[in-house]
Amino acid sequence: PFVIAILAAISIPAYQDYLIRTQVSEGMVLADGARTAVAEYYANRHALPADNAIAGLASSNSITGRYVSGVTVSDGAITVSFGTYHANRNIRNDVLVLAPSPNSSGGLDWRCGGNGTTVPQRYLPSSCRQQP
Repeated sequence: PFVIAILAAISIPAYQDYLIRTQVSEGMVLADGARTAVAEYYANRHALPADNAIAGLASSNSITGRYVSGVTVSDGAITVSFGTYHANRNIRNDVLVLAPSPNSSGGLDWRCGGNGTTVPQRYLPSSCRQQP
């Protein structure tokens, strides 16, 4: 019984973190469409779209998932909001920001977890956590 209790104490929090990272991953998947739209807009106009409509996307509250309450474009930056009832309480009402920056080849580089991100670092995808 003692060994089982120790194993449970270790594995349950790790599993909880895994589940939350899975929920954040849903936001990354939903943001991919917005990222493509922003990149295409930039490639054609050499400017960043001001909002979802200008980027050619549906309204923020139409881009949703089980855990994501909306995906918003604002001056090219993409904000994923976690606000549904199903989102884990540790990320509910948090946001993940993907920020574009022009690169030397005429395209955009993306910074995940940029200014305004409130999702705790430990729940971000590894590609976001490895950035400076």
